[in-house]
Amino acid sequence: MAQALDIDRWNLECEFNNIDHRTDLNGVDRLIVRRGQLFTISLYLRSGNYQPGVSSLDCVAETGPQPSEQYGTRASFGLSANIDTSCWSAAVTSPPGDMVALSICSAPDAPIGRYTLTLGRSARIEFILLFNPWCPGDAVYMDNEQSLAEYVLSQDGIIFRGSYKHPIPTPWNFGQFEGGILDACLRILDMNPKCLKNPGKDCSGRRNPIYVSRVLSAMVNCNDDKGVLLGRWTGDYAGGVSPMVWKGSVEILRNWDAQACQPVRYGQCWVFAAVACSVSRALGIPCRVVTNYLSAHDTNNNLVIERYINENGEPIQSREMIWNYHCWVENWMTRPDLKSDFNGWQATDPTPQEKSEGVYCCGPVPVRAIKEGELTFKYDGPFVFAEVNADIISFMKKKDGSTSKVTSTTLVGQNISTKSVGSDAREDITHLYKYPEGSNEEREAFKKADHQNKLLHQQQNQGLHLTIKVTSDMKKGCDFDVFALVTNNTQSTKKCRLAFGSSAVSYNGFLKGNCGFKDLLNVELSPGAERRVPLRLNYSKYGELLTEDNLIRLAALLLDYTTRESMLAVRNIVLENPDIRIRILGEPKENRKLAAEITLQNPLPEPLEACCFSIEGANLTGGCVISERLGSSVGPGEDAKVKVYFTPTHSGLRKLVVDFDSNKLGHVKGYKNVIIGK
Repeated sequence: MAQALDIDRWNLECEFNNIDHRTDLNGVDRLIVRRGQLFTISLYLRSGNYQPGVSSLDCVAETGPQPSEQYGTRASFGLSANIDTSCWSAAVTSPPGDMVALSICSAPDAPIGRYTLTLGRSARIEFILLFNPWCPGDAVYMDNEQSLAEYVLSQDGIIFRGSYKHPIPTPWNFGQFEGGILDACLRILDMNPKCLKNPGKDCSGRRNPIYVSRVLSAMVNCNDDKGVLLGRWTGDYAGGVSPMVWKGSVEILRNWDAQACQPVRYGQCWVFAAVACSVSRALGIPCRVVTNYLSAHDTNNNLVIERYINENGEPIQSREMIWNYHCWVENWMTRPDLKSDFNGWQATDPTPQEKSEGVYCCGPVPVRAIKEGELTFKYDGPFVFAEVNADIISFMKKKDGSTSKVTSTTLVGQNISTKSVGSDAREDITHLYKYPEGSNEEREAFKKADHQNKLLHQQQNQGLHLTIKVTSDMKKGCDFDVFALVTNNTQSTKKCRLAFGSSAVSYNGFLKGNCGFKDLLNVELSPGAERRVPLRLNYSKYGELLTEDNLIRLAALLLDYTTRESMLAVRNIVLENPDIRIRILGEPKENRKLAAEITLQNPLPEPLEACCFSIEGANLTGGCVISERLGSSVGPGEDAKVKVYFTPTHSGLRKLVVDFDSNKLGHVKGYKNVIIGK
């Protein structure tokens, strides 16, 4: 007859198990394990000994407020001779005696979250269960150690901003293992409206990374719920801080958690994406931040952006826009609801742009489905397809109210970028979203997507050619020239009007003021001739107008007096900030105080006031932001310099992220990779 084990006390062996499950950076004071992988705890018996084949133990694992076997949120199992990694199971792995080493394995498709495990009548233990990308039976399984180190374990990274001709790497501290972050991530799941409405069903859904990714896409913004971030793109950040202030996700998630789930103010696309990446990695879903340059925002799903300009080539604002760049995330998982070709990276976008099934969220949609034009696949294929493939039609609105079509060669979905595995280099992943332009495969994808406009659109060579050229040295604070280049490829002399203008612009396309304009009413070009028209951009004019994005929109409009046809060329340029120089003083070792000397030279022809450096870094600054204010102004050409001290807590390669803020320069970012020794 089976004899139930009489358990007196137990040891969860948190340090051993957490290291084995790669969760030890969360700390080793509680048990955090991954699904489909065994963990071992020590049981000390009050009376009797463990006898193989005689001793028994009833085990019950439960998660959520309404555990049920029907929903998969409750599992009952006893002792087996061996662990079965395909389901909840338990086996004793120690010889007979009064100390029992009990190995337990969760099912590889068990819901993630907080668990209670009841052992017999007296033992009740708690642990957290996460997705397991190291487990072949888990839907998030990834078969590459370097990729896992990057997309799950790396606590810092690079997000690409700037422009498609000039991508700028911005450092980010994801900090998914910092104190309190995992608890905040689990709270995000608990605060989602689906959980508040039906907690039993929601907890059951947490077995599925498709479901969890979609919940996170909705909960990182606060538009329909008690989500994490409030977006703002107007430039007025009263009641919060500019999105440019953030250097990482830790402060954002902690603030949301500490302020009773009130939204943190404010975010923009790269901040939404970075926070979603932190939460996904914390929960065990491989994740990366992706930047799409010249990203279309198609509001009516017709895959066409209609753009209007006035007679000077200046855009007339509308809801459908081309963002200079837009960031989202990709999560790695299988798609058992689709064909196996569509496993792998899934695009998910937490920036609130359009509603999906009544909620501000987007995805997950397989990146492969976007490439193939399979827009019926869940979720939100048409919107993401348009972001990388929309066609742009330009119209000129004249003073008399009439409109005419304008020839334009604006591209969409360029240089789609993410950080490389194991280095800070940019990896171009455009080929994962699109076939080469003009290829047969591209035509097939457009046919499937019913992208008739692109199929019909043959670029006409007008004979007149218009482009915008720039120099390589466009630094904030300098005066410089940009050029409109007009070429006459026809056999006859052409008389034209050229309007060439510039305006400061936000990264999502909102204009902020004229930085310089030139209107030439009589441009005459003989056959084969080329005319180069300069436009001077002076700091005295653009300095006050620039947004924190440092972007200027250049637009050249050419009107052929003979044919009455118009051509438009548009180019966004990004002005370079000065470099932040970081020098580490002393030998970096864990648990030893370290100093960094940080310097920035003022590039402007005027003094900088209210200067402040702030730094943070995962496992470097104790999960805090360290700020140092300068006591005096910094004159033109002078250095702003501080020395900061911090104590690294873990060895390995770490990123020290630095932000410099002042009255005139806005936020300047820099970083240094530091190797911390043991």
